[in-house]
Amino acid sequence: MRIVIAGGHGQIALRLERLLAARGYEVAGIVRDPAQGDDLRHAGAEPVLCDLESASVEHVAGILQGADVAVFAAGAGPGSGIGRKDTVDRGAAVLFADAAERARVRRFLMVSSMGADAHHGGDEVFDAYLRAKGEADDHVRTRLGLEWTVLRPGSLIDDAGTGLVRLEAQTGRGAVPRDDVAAVLAELIETPATAGLTLELVSGSTPVQVAVKDVAGN
Repeated sequence: MRIVIAGGHGQIALRLERLLAARGYEVAGIVRDPAQGDDLRHAGAEPVLCDLESASVEHVAGILQGADVAVFAAGAGPGSGIGRKDTVDRGAAVLFADAAERARVRRFLMVSSMGADAHHGGDEVFDAYLRAKGEADDHVRTRLGLEWTVLRPGSLIDDAGTGLVRLEAQTGRGAVPRDDVAAVLAELIETPATAGLTLELVSGSTPVQVAVKDVAGN
């Protein structure tokens, strides 16, 4: 299985790349800075240079050609302004979904955010971020050619993962280690029956594999 991850140098993405490479998958991570290539290689992923803020759908579809799964894990980052929330968190996600559909990559995972809502009010940068993520999620869910799953983690923390989570359509607010987000993504990739679901994720008391099987109806 070949898996292509947008935002390949992100904190969740690097963790996910290590997990997937350890499972024997072929993993590629899209980055725009060549200096990040070694970090991806150390994680077991092939770096692919591409700026998703300026690339065409055709170019990104070429990168995705032959992939089995596409994962959008890119983000403008906490230091970015309102403009880049639109160009990255919304625009790049829309581009990546459209390119995946064009390349006939069926399985698509969107790393979103708890509270994402295209109609969220407010003028602060974080308000713009939640709107951008909500608009991106809405777009992905209209793509008939994609077997999509939208994952909305709570507050991300760098504590070591526990492997115990709460994964439901609605969990309520909470925090979750990035380790556990990556572990859930890896299980979602291997669980196509979760297609069509929008899921919230926080720390909890259920082992990751069991939590994913539960939402998949297994």
